[in-house]
Amino acid sequence: MKKIYIPFLALALVSTGGCKKFLEHSPDQRTQINSVDKVAQLLTSAYPESNFIAFAEAASDNMEDKGPQVTNQERFVTLPYFWQDNPDNSQDTPTDYWNGSYAAIAAANEALAAIEKAEDKTAYQPYKGEALLARAYAHFMLVTLYSKVYNPGGDNTSPGIPYVTTPEKVVNGQYTRGTVASVYAQIEKDLVEGLPLIKNSAYGTPKYHFNIAAAHAFAARFYLFKKDYAKVIEHVSAISSGNAFAGIIRPWSTRYLNYSGAEMYTNFTMATEPSTLLLIETASSWARTRTNRYGFGQTLNNAMFGIANVTGKRWVHSVYNYSVPNYSLLKWNEYFVKTSQNATIGEPYTIVPVLTTDEALINRAEAYAATGQNELAIQDLNTFASTRLANYNVVSDGLTLTKIASYYGTSDVKQGLIYTVLDFKKAEFVMEGLRWFDILRYNLPVKHNVVAANGSSTTIELKADDPRRLFQMPSQVELSGISLNPR
Repeated sequence: MKKIYIPFLALALVSTGGCKKFLEHSPDQRTQINSVDKVAQLLTSAYPESNFIAFAEAASDNMEDKGPQVTNQERFVTLPYFWQDNPDNSQDTPTDYWNGSYAAIAAANEALAAIEKAEDKTAYQPYKGEALLARAYAHFMLVTLYSKVYNPGGDNTSPGIPYVTTPEKVVNGQYTRGTVASVYAQIEKDLVEGLPLIKNSAYGTPKYHFNIAAAHAFAARFYLFKKDYAKVIEHVSAISSGNAFAGIIRPWSTRYLNYSGAEMYTNFTMATEPSTLLLIETASSWARTRTNRYGFGQTLNNAMFGIANVTGKRWVHSVYNYSVPNYSLLKWNEYFVKTSQNATIGEPYTIVPVLTTDEALINRAEAYAATGQNELAIQDLNTFASTRLANYNVVSDGLTLTKIASYYGTSDVKQGLIYTVLDFKKAEFVMEGLRWFDILRYNLPVKHNVVAANGSSTTIELKADDPRRLFQMPSQVELSGISLNPR
């Protein structure tokens, strides 16, 4: 994919009047975003090329301390495991994701500014839609990770994140964080305006852009946080008008079950995978952490995949044991990009399916459960389970309210269904960072084990009201008038 990089801040460094005539003429015509093709190229940079998974997953209950016998440690994993701020700006850190997200927002804003200047805007409309969706997505991820969780019907006046809607023209421009409520309002505005403009035919590789299905999946995630369940159902249903989700969610119990490890690595992030809706190329070392001390280990593997779930059967996800206690789902394959053809150094990259039909379907199941549409919730959960259980039979293996009540020991139908949804998502998206979103939405406490040199173990806890549930922003934002999160 071709990309256009614009030095957004370069002109701000020149402030003397003697430079006026020189600046009246562009020294490089490639920075003139004056055609549909150039806008389209620019928008390939409108997605965060940084990765949030490492710190979100490490902070969640999808990771454990495997013990001091595992000597590999990565700082970008260890610090969030102990819920400590990471001041580094290297790959896979909160600072890197913050910077990458605002770089993506800057590209989207530059594209929108160029579209606004065009005399005939007709051909630009799909790209305007993409720019608005990309801007909304990046801001949503930022407000989710760095601000308090949205509280539907409650107080949302806590600090949000700067919602930037115009190209940056000065160094260290001053911004305000607004409120969580104001950020959500602007996300929804961009989402509602942008989605009807999206056209799949505008892209040669639609799954690297906000195609129609990806836009609906993002909308469903956004409205799930708002607890606007009717819109969650509406947007998920729009992904498959015939409700044929069984054929477009991950085939763990059929095709995936027969893959070799190498095939699994390759196919999980392929654009041809039906379950994949939006892919983002991220600069990341996340794929290297399989044998890290803090990660997905034997205890978690046994609890998730070693025993029967609520259906009475086990998940069949492809879990690989590198050597006890190092376990991994074969999801992430690193792409190493050399700095030049003959170089021996370079940067690791990981392709991430940030929106999938799997997440969309399970989100709709939650929306059905939350609104008392129990049979439809059960139907979606059974569809989800049908491609994740070996020799699944809807009659004998299918999920029922009776099974749920017995498994969770509750007579509260709604609560039982929500427990089921959260457990399904926890297992399905392990090593993908999405568990952190559910922890935030439901104010779930997180417990981590800590193993001492003598083998004894203690437990530390991140409670629902702990300020460390908000990741820390880069210290440099204070130069722009933005206050850091309290500690």
